[in-house]
Amino acid sequence: MSAIISLAILIMSVVVHEVSHGLMANRLGDPTARLQGRLTLNPLKHIDMLGSIIVPILIYVMSHGTSSFGWAKPVPFNPYNLKNKKQGEFLIALAGPVSNMLMAIIFGTIIRFSVSATNVSSPFIGVLSTIVGVNLVLAIFNLIPVPPLDGSKLLFSYLPLKYQRMRMRLENYGPIFVVLVVYFLWQFILPVITYLFSLVTGAGAVVI
Repeated sequence: MSAIISLAILIMSVVVHEVSHGLMANRLGDPTARLQGRLTLNPLKHIDMLGSIIVPILIYVMSHGTSSFGWAKPVPFNPYNLKNKKQGEFLIALAGPVSNMLMAIIFGTIIRFSVSATNVSSPFIGVLSTIVGVNLVLAIFNLIPVPPLDGSKLLFSYLPLKYQRMRMRLENYGPIFVVLVVYFLWQFILPVITYLFSLVTGAGAVVI
């Protein structure tokens, strides 16, 4: 799998992730993302130079082409526009990982029905496997309750208001937390990804 194809799959997957946040916010009463033109699959509207280009390439190179990870510009939302602030923030945060999990299941199911078909080429299965692997990583990784990942938003959305100041302080160090999670927790995350990959595709080797 070429680095360009893997990067393109990663970018589109994080775009779907962010658009899902915006669509859920719009549905719950906040049109901020829609008014800013962020409810589009056009990657140019979502690309973050650091998170969508530089970091994925560095991780891809350092892992010798075995994995990659990145992010897009967060889709903005105004919690004061939500009909139910606590429940709304929870659902908005959850929408991103759920969208990635659904993509993994859809393309994983295609793999299940394709591997036995004689007219399906190996490169085609390779592309589908990368889509599944990347989306599983995005879904599981984002559920970790560490700022600025979605898991922290799920957690803080139901914590008492007195913890919001602590939340803002922690989010200032978000990039550092992400690096620490990748460095120290990846060895524990990978087995989960491998298991889920086998579960949705019926195959044993995960391709990211």
